[in-house]
Amino acid sequence: MLRPLYTLLWHLALPLLPLRLWWRGRREPGYRESIGERFGRYGPPPAGPVIWLHAVSLGETRAAQPLVRALRSRFPDHALVVTHMTATGREAARSLYGDFATFAFLPYDLPWAVRRFVAHFRPQLGVVMETEVWPNLVRACRAAGVPVLLANARLSEKSARGYARVATLARAALADFAAIGAQTAADAERLAALGARTVEVTGNLKFDVTPPADTEARAAALRALCGERAVFLAASTREGEEALLLDALARAPLPAGALTVIVPRHPQRFDEVAELLARRGLAFVRRSEARAVPADCGFVLGDSMGEMSAYYAAADVAFVGGSLLPFGAQNLIEACAVGAPVLIGPSTFNFTAAAAEAVRCGAAVQVEDAAGLVREAARLLADAGARAWMGEAGEGFCAAHRGATARTMAIVTRLVADR
Repeated sequence: MLRPLYTLLWHLALPLLPLRLWWRGRREPGYRESIGERFGRYGPPPAGPVIWLHAVSLGETRAAQPLVRALRSRFPDHALVVTHMTATGREAARSLYGDFATFAFLPYDLPWAVRRFVAHFRPQLGVVMETEVWPNLVRACRAAGVPVLLANARLSEKSARGYARVATLARAALADFAAIGAQTAADAERLAALGARTVEVTGNLKFDVTPPADTEARAAALRALCGERAVFLAASTREGEEALLLDALARAPLPAGALTVIVPRHPQRFDEVAELLARRGLAFVRRSEARAVPADCGFVLGDSMGEMSAYYAAADVAFVGGSLLPFGAQNLIEACAVGAPVLIGPSTFNFTAAAAEAVRCGAAVQVEDAAGLVREAARLLADAGARAWMGEAGEGFCAAHRGATARTMAIVTRLVADR
């Protein structure tokens, strides 16, 4: 009975969905684009056979890069359709894959909308990144004979408890996937316990993501703007974390001359964080101004897109945001990959295994709160040897966990051959 109830709730919400998109579009205009796609209405499909990849948002879009390269190499005659639910994910995909892919918003999980999507693009294969489980979508794909792989799948204990509350619906949806590639053995066990049929441990695709080719040049340019000053980076910060950090810095400043660079996770918050700094009377320079940081200025607001690897490479010490407050942390692997000494807060449920292993091998230090974060940052800024050791440990940590792309492609090749 859960699936009909689930579908009924979607239909009851239907009149509100365009209003929600319009509301979100106040801060992110991309939500007001291509609204028809949310209901299964698209322009002409690409010519030839199609492989469809769904990456809900920014993080999944970036994580998919090595898999996209492998798919294009293995299936050069197939068109790639990339779908998203968020405007930031779509924008990121355009910058990464804009010269070869077709982009669309995934429809809401209404049976008639998802059937339109499948009938329109007629994919030979679907690849859904991480934990995007839409029951009506995967059922429509299965009915149409389209195998769907849940790739880079992760399921935290908290999320597993949530799915368990709708166990019948979750079991049916997971069983509709042709295969599932889990990041860790613990993820695989939780997915299997919920009813997933074919689960393999493939590892985390984020370890296979390589920094952009221009990372070193961009990092050098950033360092040049900062001068000879030590740089503490607060990367991918989420709502409320900047205030906690600024409070802690007010109580215990970093060593004299140190520069704090704050890069909010979401671009729609750039102006919000600028206002926070201004209200506190803190001198800052915006990265978008592309000018040297004055000696009496203690902060840089990283309000640019596509430079995260460069920010990490330019930093002496890097805090990975989303971990001071219960957001589950952003991607610390990206920081380790360029040899940045990493600090993370207590909330890491999005990267539980990776965070624990990074701490264990010495690539990262976990702190309990903002005061501990500033204290550890000051310690590392004063100890070049410790920073160098952590950077080397981070690079080794990433190298030891690569290979998820090859394991995922083995599943993809099998699914296509079985059609």
